Amino acid sequence: MFILLLLLLSVVMIILLTARYNVHPFLALLFAALAFGLASGMDFNVLVQSINDGFGGTLGKIGMVIVLGVIIGAFLEHSGGAFKLAEAVLKVIGRKRVHEAMGIIGYIVSIPVFADSGFIILNPLNKSLSKKAGLSIAGTGTALILGLMLTHVMVPPTPGPIAAAGILDADVGLVMLLGLIISALSLIVAIIYSKKVAAKTYIDPNPDLTEEEVEEKIRHAPGAAKSFLPILVPILLIVGKSIIEFQLPEGESGSWAVQFLSFIGTPVIALTIGMFLAFTLPKKWDKDILSTGGWVGKALTDASTIILITGAGGIFGTILQNSGIAEAMTQLLAGAQLGIWLPFILTAAIKTAQGSSTVALITTASIMAPMVSTLGFDTEMQKALLVVAIGAGAAVVPHANDSGFWVVTQLTGMDIKTGYKLYTVGAAIVGTFAAILVFIASLFIG
Repeated sequence: MFILLLLLLSVVMIILLTARYNVHPFLALLFAALAFGLASGMDFNVLVQSINDGFGGTLGKIGMVIVLGVIIGAFLEHSGGAFKLAEAVLKVIGRKRVHEAMGIIGYIVSIPVFADSGFIILNPLNKSLSKKAGLSIAGTGTALILGLMLTHVMVPPTPGPIAAAGILDADVGLVMLLGLIISALSLIVAIIYSKKVAAKTYIDPNPDLTEEEVEEKIRHAPGAAKSFLPILVPILLIVGKSIIEFQLPEGESGSWAVQFLSFIGTPVIALTIGMFLAFTLPKKWDKDILSTGGWVGKALTDASTIILITGAGGIFGTILQNSGIAEAMTQLLAGAQLGIWLPFILTAAIKTAQGSSTVALITTASIMAPMVSTLGFDTEMQKALLVVAIGAGAAVVPHANDSGFWVVTQLTGMDIKTGYKLYTVGAAIVGTFAAILVFIASLFIG
């Protein structure tokens, strides 16, 4: 019980440091890891080795993937490709179906682009379409942010899910495949909620950009198919690798062609290919685009924070693993049949308490890593479901301690009460629905 109490105190420490005292999540995770190691009586040499192995080992798996994903997102954002994708979706869905269009656009764009950034990029387009259709931006804005949020927490190569998959040693392709299915089904609920509930609160869009200005941005953007390739190609390669290897007999590497497909389907290679495809998006190349102060430099600055948090999460997880907490948790949970609900509830609690979905994903994955086998998540498919369950928990619930909450409320003109009523409640409903889908899937997938 003592070591489990230490774990609880460590989680509380992370929440208090980040939420109340505004300590950077990297430092909060590092301090909590050190405190846990020292308080549990861990040998000093083992503690130091755990810090080195946890940081280096975790980033060795997914550090490059995070960097490449962020660079792809930067090129989509700055080239106007995100706008072109939005325009293509609108042509298929129809401009009168603005809620559906914005939900689907957000769902696609947030795979390589952070949810907050995606909302900022697409907000002018959303305002313009809502104004033209005579709709409340409360409904369309909610559809957009919920669509962005779903892939942000459940679909690699978004940093949170990719970090969780790396920490739990889950197959990224399977995580991507299951995450896409669960989040796509959840998107239906998000759109229905936005149309039937959020849209009843009327807020005048009053667009920052006119329809003509939006059209001008789209006119200078790369083509829709070209803009979609940096997202689609890596996904197909990574998922393809997982499907191929899933069908191979254990211990066999397959033919040369299979080995080559497995190579290019490795996340770091697939995303490198995606990055080179993203390099083709700008219509005019400026010499500063790849510089420290250009698109790439700013993207790497953004990525550095996520990388540091992920590394600190790896330290926390490795120290937990070396403390013998798995055996302690086995005894505690021997009679409790929480199953796949345990990671969801734990992530939801951390997300609600401290605000960051990425921190919640990484922290929960770090806590769960030593207990994967103990809790019965033995197969690759079960581990992939575990990551998606953690992602579903990371959607529950955004409020005033979440930067995304303020982005949504400020840009749509919602007051705080309306933000809680529409966005917070909507995210709770959608995240819980995703968790129910994961639970149902866990009954059939072994």
